[in-house]
Amino acid sequence: MRTGVKYVVGGVAAAVVGVVGVGAYNVYEAFSGDSASDGAPAGAAASRQTGPPSGEEVRDTARDFLAAWSKGDVDSAALLTDNAEGARQALNGFRTDARVSKVTFKAGESAGDKVPFHVTAELAVGKEEDEGAHTTWAYDSALRVVRGKTTGKALVDWQPTVVHPGLRRGESLRTGSDGAPPVKAVDRNGTELDAEELPSLGPILPALRESYGKKAGGVQGVEVRVIGEGGEPGKTLLTIVKGRPGTLRTTLDAKVQRAAEAAVKDYREASVVVVKPGSGDILAVANHRSDQFNAAFQGRLAPGSTMKVVTAAMLMEKGLVSAGKSVECPKYASAGGRSFHNQGMFQINGGTFSDSFARSCNTAFVGLADRVSGADLSSEAQDVFGLGKDWKVGIPTFDGSVPQSDGAETPASLIGQGRVQANPLNMASVAATAKAGYFSQPVLVSQELDDRPIAHATRSLPPSVAAQLRAMMRRTAVSGTGARAMAGLGGDIGAKTGSAEADGQGDANSWFLGYRNDAAAAAVVQQGGHGGDAAGPIVRRVLAAGR
Repeated sequence: MRTGVKYVVGGVAAAVVGVVGVGAYNVYEAFSGDSASDGAPAGAAASRQTGPPSGEEVRDTARDFLAAWSKGDVDSAALLTDNAEGARQALNGFRTDARVSKVTFKAGESAGDKVPFHVTAELAVGKEEDEGAHTTWAYDSALRVVRGKTTGKALVDWQPTVVHPGLRRGESLRTGSDGAPPVKAVDRNGTELDAEELPSLGPILPALRESYGKKAGGVQGVEVRVIGEGGEPGKTLLTIVKGRPGTLRTTLDAKVQRAAEAAVKDYREASVVVVKPGSGDILAVANHRSDQFNAAFQGRLAPGSTMKVVTAAMLMEKGLVSAGKSVECPKYASAGGRSFHNQGMFQINGGTFSDSFARSCNTAFVGLADRVSGADLSSEAQDVFGLGKDWKVGIPTFDGSVPQSDGAETPASLIGQGRVQANPLNMASVAATAKAGYFSQPVLVSQELDDRPIAHATRSLPPSVAAQLRAMMRRTAVSGTGARAMAGLGGDIGAKTGSAEADGQGDANSWFLGYRNDAAAAAVVQQGGHGGDAAGPIVRRVLAAGR
């Protein structure tokens, strides 16, 4: 049922002093309780109203809030919300730092507790003679009216989206021309990359702009932009004076990127990265999450049994095992004061190390913990696989962490648990290193553009170790735990599954890495269960899209 009437509230101009430059404000998120005070004496709690606000209360509260905001009476507007401090800071910032000199609103009909409204804001961003000095910005937003928990009054439910629907928690607006010039990002074949078509690039393209806008030869315009909580650039909400973008060629492949976008859509909290072995070129990166976090590049999760690729290389380099050497795989094993078991409680009688790798036998790896030092895995991860080497990808990334472990931690580290942390970018690089036999730091933009220093491994995999590792990964993909996910893929293939338990989660995180010909990939699905069930199909789909 719809209630209420349409009304218009008009604003008076607020003095804004500034030249073209930076204006910013942060959307304050701390909850401070009910803002309005009904002045009721102690003991009068029984007279407070309860239940949802009436249609009349919704209409009147919205009208009074928008009227106060439009007149520049920020204190009065803030007191009509359930978070006066947050509202006061945001509304002050909207008028001054975001360079809004005048604002008017046209409210629509309320629907329950929600009131839509149209915003017309006049921006003052420079001198009178400057292009775009006075610009009109129009957009639609909405607010909700709730019952105050302590006052019983009808109040605006304060959210960043009241100011603009494009704002999220912790984000701010910036108006000006201080940032990097715009870029037109293209893939390795010259195809323009559009965040509307490829939504996972939403946080990546602005980051590329900040890193390479000037180097790509663009000219800055004047814009209203979203800035993340950590200062990272977000999307442009309004272009006041159009800049001239420079063209930035990336290593991405639009075809593989589209496949990655489609693959992660089937799962919640899923991320995938595709890397080209031998060069480190990143062919695709995709996230499907409830937030805008680039977990594919910046996530920090235990990689589970996908880490066994690194562990197996270390064990073979030390001469402790070989693919055909007999290794015990019991149902249970104790090491470091902890008990470990295999998923499904299986055991392998009289099997080889290759058997244990293909079936992801935890106890076979844990059983060797007392024969390695706490530094062995860490050294292998860094010196051969390049993890934790301060990668210069082109935008900020987390580059993996495999710290030295003490005696009690070592068994868990060998199977990708404990303090080992990684993301799909790191584990796609691990798969690429296994395929190529040597580490090539992943890159999103060629080093030739800016001559930035990139990370290098200390040494390559010994040829015999690399050959055995690839043979075991192929067996995993053809007849082991990765076989169902990789079924039907031709060419030179290899895989490794992983499941990583996390505190407070009901289901394990699903991990999978693999390669096919000249593409290597890794995916994670948080709380996705077994590696082959959720992350596996994602990796298969992106590898199928490759050459």
